[in-house]
Amino acid sequence: MGTTDDGGGGPRPHGGVAFLLAQLGAHAAGRFAERVSALGLTPAQAGLLRLLARNPGRSQRELADVLGMPPSRFVAFADDLEARGLIERRRNPEDRRLYALFLGDAGTALLADLREVATAHEQQICEPLSAEEHEQLTALLGRLAAAQGLTPGVHPGYRSAQTARTAPPT
Repeated sequence: MGTTDDGGGGPRPHGGVAFLLAQLGAHAAGRFAERVSALGLTPAQAGLLRLLARNPGRSQRELADVLGMPPSRFVAFADDLEARGLIERRRNPEDRRLYALFLGDAGTALLADLREVATAHEQQICEPLSAEEHEQLTALLGRLAAAQGLTPGVHPGYRSAQTARTAPPT
């Protein structure tokens, strides 16, 4: 079970690159979900907070488009974060029909904890690599992602992000 046929007649241990990426990606995504749930967030909510920290004041429509999420789903997704004080909706001064989103005070405070969780996650996943190998792998994966037309920094899971939030930590 440890090898697969590479299509050229020779076996490859543990599957090809695509399989290994999928296997590691599923593992990393599951571990990250566990880690951010301790902060009372889903991975998608954590991603939106990070996106707003880098790009404050974007409209709900823009954010939905960037995330690949239907606008109707995005509104419900943002409602929960707004109710918790993590984000704020403000009327867009250039177009009063639109709302611009910003981090709320609670979101800014939570972002520091989120950075710690993300750093610990990255370190744990990449522990077997040297610093040079880590940089090299990051560059190679970035090239593969770009070649596939993936939006940098945006997880494809937003398309199916759930609107229900994770229970706050106890």
